[in-house]
Amino acid sequence: MLIAVLVHAWAMSGSRLAAAAATTVGFALLALALRGVNRSGALAGGAACLVLFVCAGPAAFATLVTLFLLTWIATRFGFRRKQELGLAERREGRDAWQVLANLTAAAVCAITSAVTGNSRWLIAAVAAFAEAATDTVASEIGQTGGRTSYLITTWKPVATGTDGGITVRGTTAGAVAGILVSIAGAAFGMIPIRPIGIAAVAGVLGMLADSLLGATLQRRGWLNNDGVNLLSTIFAALLAFALAR
Repeated sequence: MLIAVLVHAWAMSGSRLAAAAATTVGFALLALALRGVNRSGALAGGAACLVLFVCAGPAAFATLVTLFLLTWIATRFGFRRKQELGLAERREGRDAWQVLANLTAAAVCAITSAVTGNSRWLIAAVAAFAEAATDTVASEIGQTGGRTSYLITTWKPVATGTDGGITVRGTTAGAVAGILVSIAGAAFGMIPIRPIGIAAVAGVLGMLADSLLGATLQRRGWLNNDGVNLLSTIFAALLAFALAR
């Protein structure tokens, strides 16, 4: 994978590569300044951003920025309420593992698309972006409601913030975020218009898979939240790739 990225970087003109590097550094510094990530998260996000830019072009970067803005706004929304519930995100932002859990699948899809020339992998990448958006926005917005969520496996009421707990408010907001990211992927030229629905549906189903994994494997201590997020983005990406046929 690293070799593939280096080959594509070598093939880029000096000005394009310089622009990609400068854009990546600028984005990482902005995310750090906005406290969307901490220092390790900025480094990890910058690395993923560079891979996406080199392998899938400026359109992938613009789609990533859309994802970041949606999740950043959702994280800040109702922050005081989430603090009262003890569910607020750390003030310094997400760390490297959290960032990589959300972006690794999309980055690998972008590399695979560049190596194979198969554009379906870009649809998969957008679906991975969409899943990251749906999951984060659903969790953040859902926590601003009441103190009760419903466990996805039993539909029994559980405390807000419980692994596998979902709310109508959060799920709806998450679905909207996934649709917006998918539209952004087409608007910026990362994917054609027709696969928008595929990416969005895969993202929403990935969000539900995330809740299912949270209610089962995470609650049993077999996976942590980062592992659940990674598997959910992979699921969304593979589902979109299959549906894109």
